Amino acid sequence: MNREVHVRFCESLGVRFPRATRLQIYVKTHRSARRVFASVERFLTWKLKLVVNQQKSRIAKADGVEFLGFKFVGRRGEIRVTAKNLAKFKQRVRLITRRSRGISMSRMLGELRPYLRGWMGYFGIAATKGIFASLDEWIRRRVRMCFWKQWRLPRTRIRKLKQLGVPHDVAVPHGTSRKAYWRLAKTLGGHMGMTRQWLLDQGLVFLRYLWSELAPLRRTA
Repeated sequence: MNREVHVRFCESLGVRFPRATRLQIYVKTHRSARRVFASVERFLTWKLKLVVNQQKSRIAKADGVEFLGFKFVGRRGEIRVTAKNLAKFKQRVRLITRRSRGISMSRMLGELRPYLRGWMGYFGIAATKGIFASLDEWIRRRVRMCFWKQWRLPRTRIRKLKQLGVPHDVAVPHGTSRKAYWRLAKTLGGHMGMTRQWLLDQGLVFLRYLWSELAPLRRTA
């Protein structure tokens, strides 16, 4: 069960608090939820002298509840990232990895790294390894696209691909291709040259690896 309380702190307390604080309490049965609902409301109202927003306070099943960017799914309340926050994440990554920014790749990756680490530091408790792996693939493709854009000239692209171990007969058609950057970022030539390990060496971090590092936190969440 889910219990959500929005609390507005009184100015008479003499301490500055956020205007509203959200609280969720989980119990096993609907009967327990009603009992806890009443006792918590009574404690907040009479003991702490706080105002409880009745319109936003409710008893509900945990399945489908969204809270602070997370969504609880199923009877056991599996934690996932909301679609809204995934969209915000992708929009932020798009801004950092814009092809037209005119900055070096080292600087771009230097801006991307702390954002990815910070985002995963918050959402890493979510049990959605597949989503993070999918986001990794998308981010790697965007980074490859940016490298491809910065190499610019066909001869430069051919030379770079060959330096990365791409055969001459593969590097030439890809280096001289007029296909869009985004499409070329997924081609065999780009993947053979800009491997995952190479991207790691350039300073990119993978969400899936960060997620694995946070495993102990998920066991206690």
